Amino acid sequence: MHNPLLTVEGMTMEFEASGRILTPVSDISFHMERGETVCLVGESGSGKTMTCKALMRLTDFDQGCMLSGSVKLNGQELTTLPHSVLRAIRGKKISMIFQEPMAAFDPIFTIGSQLVETIRRHDERTPKEARAHAAELLRRVGFPEPELRMTQYPGELSGGMLQRAMIAMALACGPELLIADEPTTALDVTIQAQILRLLNDLKAEFGMSILLITHDMGIAAEMADRMIVMYAGRIVEQATVEGLFTQPRHPYTAGLLRSITTMGSARGAPLYTITGAPPSVNEFPSGCRFHPRCPLATDQCRTQTPPLMGEIDHKAACWHTDMMLQEATLTALQAGPKYERLPASSSSEPPVDLAANEPAGGEEAEILFEIRGLTKHYPVKGPFGQTKARIHAVDDVSFSIHPGETFGLVGESGSGKSTLGRILIQLEKATAGQVFFRGKDLTALDSKSRRSARRDMQMIFQDPYGSVNPKWTIGQTIAEPFDVHERLNSEECRSRVEVLLQWVGLNPKWFDRYPHEFSGGQRQRIGIARAIALNPRFVLADEAVSALDVSVQAQIVNLMQELQQKLGLTYMFIAHGLHIVRHVSSRIGVMYLGQLVEVAPAEELFRHPAHPYTAGLLSSILVPVPSQRRSFSTIQGEIPSPASPPSGCRFHTRCPAAVARCREEAPKLKEVGTHHRVACHYPL
Repeated sequence: MHNPLLTVEGMTMEFEASGRILTPVSDISFHMERGETVCLVGESGSGKTMTCKALMRLTDFDQGCMLSGSVKLNGQELTTLPHSVLRAIRGKKISMIFQEPMAAFDPIFTIGSQLVETIRRHDERTPKEARAHAAELLRRVGFPEPELRMTQYPGELSGGMLQRAMIAMALACGPELLIADEPTTALDVTIQAQILRLLNDLKAEFGMSILLITHDMGIAAEMADRMIVMYAGRIVEQATVEGLFTQPRHPYTAGLLRSITTMGSARGAPLYTITGAPPSVNEFPSGCRFHPRCPLATDQCRTQTPPLMGEIDHKAACWHTDMMLQEATLTALQAGPKYERLPASSSSEPPVDLAANEPAGGEEAEILFEIRGLTKHYPVKGPFGQTKARIHAVDDVSFSIHPGETFGLVGESGSGKSTLGRILIQLEKATAGQVFFRGKDLTALDSKSRRSARRDMQMIFQDPYGSVNPKWTIGQTIAEPFDVHERLNSEECRSRVEVLLQWVGLNPKWFDRYPHEFSGGQRQRIGIARAIALNPRFVLADEAVSALDVSVQAQIVNLMQELQQKLGLTYMFIAHGLHIVRHVSSRIGVMYLGQLVEVAPAEELFRHPAHPYTAGLLSSILVPVPSQRRSFSTIQGEIPSPASPPSGCRFHTRCPAAVARCREEAPKLKEVGTHHRVACHYPL
């Protein structure tokens, strides 16, 4: 008799918010076999995390209640159990890895004490036995010197290490089901590959099942046995990973797959995007909830909710599954002109003099930014104010950026990318070196001149919500640069802001709304509008699309590229998504531990990497094709502390080809091809 590990039938959740009853997930039904990996995919707000928290009844603590349905683990009904019994099941039989590891640990207790507490709560072990088991768990998840790490606090660990520590805590009592909620979202490509390989190894070792929440279809292709696609609180498709990738039966699934940026994507061409945005939980449409964005929608879709239909191993909630099975329909959905360009320019737009964006004459016409020997060290102070050490954030970096190009900058967290970018636009003061912008040395300017120069250099931040004042309307936020650099009356200011909102694809009537009323993608558009308000020559995009869904990411990338053509912008694009960096960049620089180790044209860098570190980054890229799964190839170890960087080549501690010369002599950037420079004694 078939006896799955987890069975969910007709689960519907209700929440009370601001006096209203909301239903974020409806009629959720699926099952999981022992030893299986199931990926739950969909855009932000689709109900993925809510569904998984409801499985463990964690929603009970957020004013949530299960309106109907059943959740059985090993045949035991969880929806009716008292919390005293559930506490014994959570951690012991079912565990969860949360998206933000720092929020899962108490910052005032050591990693070791929190692990020991978890172990002793579920297992009858002495403190000594629990501590030994905790050290062994840390060792199993890749911690060097686990006994030492147990004495450290969460704030002393990197993002990758914290994620491993949380995995160790989730595995402390050998659960049968591990729920992993976006475990690699904010991690570098190398750490992401390490975490995914670790999950696969631990799954095989402990014989557990994994329910993996992700919006990255590349991760799903590498990890999943089966996939469940959610949209607006409902399951719209579930199938084997091969069946879903080769023959999607729901237009939403086809749109997600088409939105993936791959090595085969035409560089610089507009990316495919799904029209519109997901509805909020209090505005779910009637009928099929995807119908406002669906190219196949009919009157039946607008009025009737489709059930999951199809074979046992491939079901879809779509009235037009028969059309989706036709090759011509799928081809049209995947190749059709889904990209919506920005509105045409209106007569009320502020004048844009593209010629003014190009420096005039001689050397200045060829180079916008020239960076020479740029260095930034941060002193680490002791208890009495003395300098104990220096953090080498950026060390002796030299390169140039040309007008109209997009210069991509990649590297692991802690490599100095963001610090370098902030020094360029003078948000940080350099310790040494020079930054020339249109021939002027920005590092030698006084504060008044520096402030004036900043109008030509703007920034798009990684966190669009954290970078704005939540008490200001979006109109006030976008208008602030006018208050600083121009003299506009309120009517002129509002008119300019409304044009900017139209330029970035937002409704000008939203001028008086507040940031919390917008989605992540819309907030990023607000940040872009603010950045281009003064018609700058240079824009720094610091991880501007890293945390966005694949469909929203494509929309923002398309917007940035169109604005670049429209306004003659020059970008520095900092990111850890290497596919996106390749797609948007003219040239790419690779940073490691404060130093630039390789610079090359984008296509050249991806086809012929010359530095072992660059090759390691590229080998960690996931291939979003289930039939092309491969063993995870990752750079071993952690990036060393920037407070005590290694001698010689700083990558030698992790480089498989390092020799004695690499440990003793620091390599200089040298030409290895046309516009291709690398800092390596023995380039590939």
